[in-house]
Amino acid sequence: MSCPAPAGRMLPAGLIALPGVYRPQADTRLLAAALDHEDLGPRTQVLEIGTGTGALALHAAGRGARVTAVDVSWPAVLTARLNALRRRLPQRVLHGHFAARAAPLRFDLVLAHPPYVPAPRARLPSHGPQRAWDADPDGRRVIDRICLAAPARICSAAPASLRPGGILLMVHSGMCGAEETVARLTRARLAAEITATASIPWGPVLRSRRPWLERQGPATRAELWEELVIIRARHL
Repeated sequence: MSCPAPAGRMLPAGLIALPGVYRPQADTRLLAAALDHEDLGPRTQVLEIGTGTGALALHAAGRGARVTAVDVSWPAVLTARLNALRRRLPQRVLHGHFAARAAPLRFDLVLAHPPYVPAPRARLPSHGPQRAWDADPDGRRVIDRICLAAPARICSAAPASLRPGGILLMVHSGMCGAEETVARLTRARLAAEITATASIPWGPVLRSRRPWLERQGPATRAELWEELVIIRARHL
């Protein structure tokens, strides 16, 4: 069962962002609102995938959790580290792909803010700010990596990073197929559901791709709004 997101949850104010680093937007605030419904404490181990400025990691650390944040972008890693120092909140901020950097640890809560904007190129960008939002043509390349049930020999997905009873919270666009995400997480033996939605006007990236999106099928000529979704999945 989905429900409208709360209108305004507070993320840490005054965050700096180095050039090219994704700043907190509506999807970040929606994920922060979902995080506010989870029990956190000094023993809670949190992993954030795609930390950007570190806003969500700081939000969790401010509630006492022990946070590990990962990002593939060096400017994002440096930004998150600077913001943590400025806030005087302890957390580990690591560079690289979460699967390699988080292994072999297990976490009570995994936050995922993957790139999910459908893009004409199948290959993910290797540099530049678009790394924070560009996915493949269906927008699911990184989402599906997070959803995979990893074989024991390689820790390549969020389900393998969760302790029993642990929670995954992920935000992405409804344009990418929220029900597909729920189905994949269910196959990975997680109890998954859509817990919140929000509608926002199309931003400049989607508007610039409107003709292509209409040809591909994710968008119609009448669409001017994007639905964001929160997927919550519990490790059984």
